[in-house]
Amino acid sequence: MSGLLHDKNILVMGAANQRSIAWSIAEAVHREGGHVALTYQAERLKGRVSRLAEELGGAPMIECDVADDDAVRRAVDRLAEIMPVLHGIVHSIAWAPAEDLQGSFVETTRTGFAQANDISSYSLIAVAREARRLMTAGGAVVTMTYAGSWRVIPNYNVMGPAKASLESSVRYLAADLGPAGVRVNAVSAGPIATVAARTIKDFSGMLDLLESHTPLRRNVTADEVADAAVFLLSDLSRAITGEVVHVDAGAHAVT
Repeated sequence: MSGLLHDKNILVMGAANQRSIAWSIAEAVHREGGHVALTYQAERLKGRVSRLAEELGGAPMIECDVADDDAVRRAVDRLAEIMPVLHGIVHSIAWAPAEDLQGSFVETTRTGFAQANDISSYSLIAVAREARRLMTAGGAVVTMTYAGSWRVIPNYNVMGPAKASLESSVRYLAADLGPAGVRVNAVSAGPIATVAARTIKDFSGMLDLLESHTPLRRNVTADEVADAAVFLLSDLSRAITGEVVHVDAGAHAVT
């Protein structure tokens, strides 16, 4: 069995550690026969990502600071040397200043709002703009979102508007890139105990509440989210674009 992504070249962005969703997706892509390239933000994170790359048989690593257009361009130039044809991108990147993830949303700073939207939303546009020159055989872009984009999640704060912006960008990018055969979708995952998620106040309480509230009466795992991402990267989803796919044990249907 060759796998759903046999011989597909996939760039995975945001695999910072073994508990990240991006890492689970990278493992799933590798399992399904895909060739994975990983990005890392800066030299201080290179060692951590290199250990992940070794687990994928020595996956290539590319430095990329998504807040810098020139850095994104250089990263894609480097990627072109490794993967002249790119079949898929996984964008699993989000960030906001810690102080803007605490307290009242009305206290969100102008700088914090701009930074959260720049890193968590605009970066998808910046990456797609550069990477499309490698997607000559069509392909798929998959990003990660959360229910805080359309309803108020306690303590999610500035990330809510940032994810709403990201989802809107998915639809506009799908319209722009569709004629070239490039599909753009998002996975809206239920809460998962990643390192980043643990920075949200009372995150464990959120998990406990959803476990008793979702139709499936449980939370989701990173592996389940990764399997959905593989589907969206594969030809099985060849007619799906501009979509937000919920992988949340049904939570969105009952709230």
